[in-house]
Amino acid sequence: MKKTSKLLLLSSLFLGLATGAFAQKKFVLITMDSMDEHWLSVKKGAETKAKELGDVEILFRAPAGKVDPNEQTRMVEDAINQKVDAILLAPSDKSALAPVVERALEDKIPVVIIDSPIDTEGYVTFLSTDNYAAGALAADTLAKLVDEKGKVGIINAQPGAGTAIARSSGFEDRVKEKYPNMKVVAIQYSNGDKAVALNQATDIMTANPDLAGFYGSNEGSTVGISRALEEAGKGGTVKLVGFDFSKDTITGLKNGTIQASMVQNPEMMGYEGVGSAYDSIQGKKVSKHIDTGVKVVTAGDLK
Repeated sequence: MKKTSKLLLLSSLFLGLATGAFAQKKFVLITMDSMDEHWLSVKKGAETKAKELGDVEILFRAPAGKVDPNEQTRMVEDAINQKVDAILLAPSDKSALAPVVERALEDKIPVVIIDSPIDTEGYVTFLSTDNYAAGALAADTLAKLVDEKGKVGIINAQPGAGTAIARSSGFEDRVKEKYPNMKVVAIQYSNGDKAVALNQATDIMTANPDLAGFYGSNEGSTVGISRALEEAGKGGTVKLVGFDFSKDTITGLKNGTIQASMVQNPEMMGYEGVGSAYDSIQGKKVSKHIDTGVKVVTAGDLK
């Protein structure tokens, strides 16, 4: 009987392996880049959840440079061809990535959208900050810092990203609605590149020597503005409200070049994203949108 039991157990194990019952599930996480700490936090959250689940492997992909929808499209196509179990995507262009996401959905691969929206339906869930509301909150925060008056410059991230559009619209609409003595005099797109944002901020200050403040809509833009203010000796004089929480934004908060930052929860995006994809595969119901929240952080919060 013992020998028979062992044979049955071995047969069961072999059958399980052959049918994929014990196979590792492959999830591909594709972000906008691999440089910003924001995306590395998303990756960390995804890997934490995968480790907890025990049977999920996270394959991390991102364009080598900043903002390349074509490269992201190729990465999604590769994931489809590899027949992965799920795709987690932070689309850098909500229109450009839509067709390849639709192809993944046609191939029955569940897709979770992270951080920035996409122009298609059928995905499992969308995990993000309410970026429009966050932009409005940033406007309220900057308004208090500049006594609700003066010229303001905006340095945004990617022109085609839904995140960037919402954060800028939320900010601009709030200024128009509530602060008639504030005026947005310049809007630039840095693609999240700190060096580009530095140069853009410098140019805006040169063209507007009486500038009252800046709004940076992502980590790269915020840090670039912060460094421009430091180089110009205007840290604390020209107020800066930015986005995200990283070593560089913490440095800016501590040295006074950044007065406040809109802090998201990217780790939760990755963590809940993997969980949502996994639940979908198991046939469980998943919320269509998960708001991962945002809060205002100032230098006083670092103590």
